[in-house]
Amino acid sequence: MSQIKDPEVSILAACSETLREEYGDLVVWTGSPFAWIKMRPSRQVGAIGEKLVSGYLATKGFDVTRSPDREADRLINGVRAEIKFSTLWKNGLYVFQQLRDQNYEFVICLGISPFDAHCWVLPKDVIMEKWRTGEIGPQHGGQTGQDTAWLHVKPSSIPDWLHEWGGNLSKVSSLVSKVTGQSPL
Repeated sequence: MSQIKDPEVSILAACSETLREEYGDLVVWTGSPFAWIKMRPSRQVGAIGEKLVSGYLATKGFDVTRSPDREADRLINGVRAEIKFSTLWKNGLYVFQQLRDQNYEFVICLGISPFDAHCWVLPKDVIMEKWRTGEIGPQHGGQTGQDTAWLHVKPSSIPDWLHEWGGNLSKVSSLVSKVTGQSPL
């Protein structure tokens, strides 16, 4: 972890290391504490992302529990949250998939690259607005796709509208407090 400079990324990396034993030690991103995630089947990667976000927010003092239904992933201080996770794609993008109009108040989009991480905390109304205006595109069915959307983010060139909602991990606690209306417990 000596290549990580941001202390917030170090905390997330420590959470990643505690999960590694559950999933094995397959390395693609040489030397990265997140390398093992890249080799997991896609159906596991989303669950890993949810656990990383849950563990990270718990270290920050938030009460994180599983949602009682499939309309949200977690309750964070009692507020319904959806969690989307992406590793950095070969083309330099994070791709947060399967955004839907479901029963949640906000979405946490966590993206990890070999030695860095980025996170955005987006209220549902912002997601829906950006989907309506085309700034978040439909995932299926071309431009007429209605059921799911995806958000593409290039960490080196973040869209202006997204800056307000995060970027680096140091903003996550204050943004989660803002969207939940509550400080960590």
